[in-house]
Amino acid sequence: MVRAFSCFRAALQDDGRLVIVFANKQPAAWETLVSALIRAGFVVTGSWPIQTEMQNRQRSLTSAALSSSIWLVCRKRSVTATKGWDGSVLAEMRRNINRRVHEFWDAGIKGPDFIWAATGPALEAFSRHAVVQKANAPGERLTVSEFLRRVRRMVVAFLVKQLLSGANIDDELDDVTTYYLLHRQGFGLTSAPSGACILYALSCNLSDSSLIGHSSDLLVRTSQTATPVEDDRDDLNSEESGPSGELRLKPWNKRHGRDLGERTADGGPPPLIDCAHRLMQLWQAGEQNAVDSYLAQHGLWDREIFARILQAIIELAERGSEERATLERIQNHIQGRKRVSNPMPQSLF
Repeated sequence: MVRAFSCFRAALQDDGRLVIVFANKQPAAWETLVSALIRAGFVVTGSWPIQTEMQNRQRSLTSAALSSSIWLVCRKRSVTATKGWDGSVLAEMRRNINRRVHEFWDAGIKGPDFIWAATGPALEAFSRHAVVQKANAPGERLTVSEFLRRVRRMVVAFLVKQLLSGANIDDELDDVTTYYLLHRQGFGLTSAPSGACILYALSCNLSDSSLIGHSSDLLVRTSQTATPVEDDRDDLNSEESGPSGELRLKPWNKRHGRDLGERTADGGPPPLIDCAHRLMQLWQAGEQNAVDSYLAQHGLWDREIFARILQAIIELAERGSEERATLERIQNHIQGRKRVSNPMPQSLF
């Protein structure tokens, strides 16, 4: 890829442009593309996510294939360009992303498309330099992989903030709950391609393997019948086909781990999504005293972020479902306790 881009650069005039259309759910593919562009001497000067796939095509109806492509407009980087420093590059990256993600959200871009859409504006800052040095680590460089990881984390924080109605989630929302909300908002309880799940997991400082089985018991592998490839674009998403290419969230009433909602092995607090599912199971079993005890034990009666998570899951749950009804009862129970604990002051007259 570096050799190909180097040939493009040699063929371009000084004011020429290279336009790249790219779409892939795998983080490694983006790292390869970005590294090749920078090494070949290009700087990204503009980017747009463009919906290039029909929503009613057969592949979109049966899978969670990407519906948008990212269009990157590149120019030759000046041969006199100086090296960059991580502090200034990351600050410019944040400004670019903050300005553009609201536009993407209002345009209806969702799921993995949204995360990759923000990659373009971020690259405008990073690709301006052939090398980005770390100010606090002499001799070390800010790698493409590390840079993209920071970009994904920032975009994920924005997405979850929208799902929690603008809540400040800094240092409050755990990684597993963050992953659950992203996956649930993007794919619901249906099967999702493993590439997208890996992307979300990496963005939340997790691995997909840590979310499967006894370690978290949040995901389960599913199988599907391989679908025929429709066009060249679907080749980029080929990990969606095949019996091992999909994962889905386990419903709340199928998570039967004995330590669900209990402290982690290192003594840390349980993920808030585990707390919600544990409460739902206790409520369905008619153990209201156990519900109250669990809420008190984990300090959830008055925890604002937990209340917002319950509301977010209610809005994501299917109307009329047992899940939604159970959550609404728990929510009303908690709010009723707050009303009793904080009665309205009586009038003095």
